[in-house]
Amino acid sequence: MVVRMRANRSKTGKRRSHQGLVAARAARCSCGALRLPHRACAECGMYRGKVVIDVVARAKRQARRDKRREKDLRESGQASQAKQEDKMPTAT
Repeated sequence: MVVRMRANRSKTGKRRSHQGLVAARAARCSCGALRLPHRACAECGMYRGKVVIDVVARAKRQARRDKRREKDLRESGQASQAKQEDKMPTAT
């Protein structure tokens, strides 16, 4: 006897497609940090033995941006207001 409303292969495959989920695999870089496969390392900036991201220049650029942002906040007076709000205790 055959099942009356048989599920076809497409429907069965769609239902089972979620059973095989696994965590992302991590690979070790030459610097020892974990990174995703086929992607440059965020710690040292290397990919396949070559430096593709200049990590030092990126850190310097970020420091310059932070310093400039801090200076602009100080000049506009918003930084002092933010510090005062941090110091004020909140009533809970």
